[in-house]
Amino acid sequence: MSKLQTIFKDTAIYGLSSIIGRFLNYLLVPLYTAQLSAASGGYGVITNMYAYVALILVILTFGMETTYFRFTNKTHTDSEVVYSTTLISVGAVSAIFAALVVIFITPISQLMGYADHPQYVWVMAVTVAIDAFLCIPFAHLRQQKKAIKFASLKLLNIAVSILLNLIYFAWMDGKDVGYAFYINLFCTSMLAVCLITEYTGFRWRLDTKLLRTMLSYTWPILVFGIAGIMNQTADKMLFPYVYEGSDSLEQLGIYGACSKIAMIMAMITQAFRFAYEPIVFAGVKDKDQHVMYEQAMKYFVIFTLLAFLLVVGYLDILKYIIRRPEYWAGLKVVPIVMAAEIMMGVYFNLSFWYKIIDKTIWGAWFSGIGCAVLLAVNIIFVPRYGYMACAWGGVAGYGVAMLTSYFVGQKYYPLNYPLKEMACYVLLAAVATAVMMLVRDHQPLWLSLTVNTLLVLAFLAFIIKRDLPLSKLPVIGKKFNKK
Repeated sequence: MSKLQTIFKDTAIYGLSSIIGRFLNYLLVPLYTAQLSAASGGYGVITNMYAYVALILVILTFGMETTYFRFTNKTHTDSEVVYSTTLISVGAVSAIFAALVVIFITPISQLMGYADHPQYVWVMAVTVAIDAFLCIPFAHLRQQKKAIKFASLKLLNIAVSILLNLIYFAWMDGKDVGYAFYINLFCTSMLAVCLITEYTGFRWRLDTKLLRTMLSYTWPILVFGIAGIMNQTADKMLFPYVYEGSDSLEQLGIYGACSKIAMIMAMITQAFRFAYEPIVFAGVKDKDQHVMYEQAMKYFVIFTLLAFLLVVGYLDILKYIIRRPEYWAGLKVVPIVMAAEIMMGVYFNLSFWYKIIDKTIWGAWFSGIGCAVLLAVNIIFVPRYGYMACAWGGVAGYGVAMLTSYFVGQKYYPLNYPLKEMACYVLLAAVATAVMMLVRDHQPLWLSLTVNTLLVLAFLAFIIKRDLPLSKLPVIGKKFNKK
């Protein structure tokens, strides 16, 4: 099986678990939005808190997932020592963080605006500390090609979370947003128990010399990881501070709920990353590796554009994920947020050139510049345009990071990406989207859905004819070849 086929196979497994998991998580959106009105600001609290969680998770793992893949595949290194050193370093940092938050909970909760609910802060701090530690055992599963176990544990965690949320918010008719955080802590702790075999059965050793070498490699990853996650979460953290209205949590809740619909792009990118990253570093010395990079980029663009059209085309159906119509005013951000997520995925694919040549400092520069652009857009325009500026800020930040990474990369690690082919798909998707928007605004629902379905099918037929002939597919291809 070729490397590209291996990526597709593993991406299917990771993607299935990710898509199913995110779909199950989508059940929380109608659940929360049904129980928590926009005016109450409850969903705004959830959006705000999980933005902090995402940033802290990046800080606590400090790029050691990628660093683990890089060093475990290097010659003259003991993979067990690399794994043990990574576990100890991430575990120690996470434990210290959790302890400091608990000790200084009063000033921290006041600074974050949760002086009346400090339990929100310490519960999420302990949860994210455990999550950070568990990222390394999960990385180990990916490195060992244990995709099934990885996916099963992820789905178990989500299934239990959904069940407990349903019990409290639906069956018990609960309305205390804090229980969402308590449930998260319980599920994360359960996952730690399920992963016990991944951090037992070997000798724990901290190789300080190796750790120093790993830290010199990983600190730029941490910097661009922070910048990258800030591109995703800074708007949700900044919004209560820069928005001039008194309904900041209400508006943030609307933006956060509608942005959830666009998260299919995050699912695809995450699934692709889980499969792609270990293979890239494992085959770093292969002569034909550059061909795989080029083709992987093209197919990533193709299938994310297809997903984009599916979401935009059926947005009038997908909006019912959000139960209360008072949230629907924010649906206009969905295509914008999805476009930003596609750019983020392209930027991720472009990032391997500086990781492979051990020049990760470039990633810090690219992500830092993109983050600066995003922050500027939010600070300048949110007071006037509200959450629409948040959505466009993501496009601006990711777009700048993507373009700078491409042009600099072509100088230091030139690759012959099929730009004309990808541009053709982008143009077709743009035209189809424009037609969908026009029909949606001026036609009855049944007609717009019919037109949108035809446009999606036409785009899919173009993919099959040009880049994915049915005769080359497994199982289906055999039938075509017999004919």
